[in-house]
Amino acid sequence: MKGYVYILASRRNGTLYTGVTSSLSRRLLEHRHQLTPGFTSRYGVRTLVWFEEHDWVVDAIQREKNIKKYPRQWKLNLIEAQNPEWLDLTWQLFDAD
Repeated sequence: MKGYVYILASRRNGTLYTGVTSSLSRRLLEHRHQLTPGFTSRYGVRTLVWFEEHDWVVDAIQREKNIKKYPRQWKLNLIEAQNPEWLDLTWQLFDAD
């Protein structure tokens, strides 16, 4: 089963959230519509600014754990390497489906 690691942001250089899921489109809808109370709904973190697809969800889980260990600046560099304008990448999900 495929897995996805993703980073959401409240705004450019704002609050970041790193997560993992087997269905990024479903999980993103949950974040956007605040269907699950917690960090992202409390801090308004809804914009998909970075994601990575893995063939196996266990690989995605390991990648998420590694990313969470890195300092904030490393995560900012990761985002800006793929998405220098901090655009909402949601359209890429539905374009690929």
